[in-house]
Amino acid sequence: MNSILSRRTLTIALALGATACASTGGSETEERAPPLDQRLNGVARFLGQWRGTAEGEPGTGTVVRTYTPLLAGKFIEERNESRYASGEIHHHLAFWSFDRGRGRFVLRQFHEESFVNQFVAATPNFVDGRLVMDSESIENIPAGFRARETYTFNGADAFEEVFEIAEPNADLELYSHNRFTRA
Repeated sequence: MNSILSRRTLTIALALGATACASTGGSETEERAPPLDQRLNGVARFLGQWRGTAEGEPGTGTVVRTYTPLLAGKFIEERNESRYASGEIHHHLAFWSFDRGRGRFVLRQFHEESFVNQFVAATPNFVDGRLVMDSESIENIPAGFRARETYTFNGADAFEEVFEIAEPNADLELYSHNRFTRA
């Protein structure tokens, strides 16, 4: 008898808990983003939603991006979707962090084409509204390739991103140029 009562009590408690969550609109995935760790304040200007234009090797198109703090504000998650007039659609997921040992921002990008790029900031912070990120490693591409991401803010609500890549023993060449405004 106790096991039946216990199961009924548990079922009722679970149902009440689910109802309470539904009535408050709360779920773990819908919680507000945590406050940003102070070491990431230099890149806090990225936080939020952005829309813009894309041009470069894939052609011209549009781009949508979001930056959200996560994991107790120790990281910033970047989600990107670029749509080109050619029909090509590009997605990537990236994470910004701060390496205390080097005193630099680190950016790790995961591309749907299986490329994983790890960049480190050339300077400890933005200089005159500009931050340059140089590749440390690129997975799933021939050895010797290198890349650079350069971010230039034009006020609080607009920035440009230039992505350059170089084959082994060659100079960096423009691959894409995106222009964003805050959504």
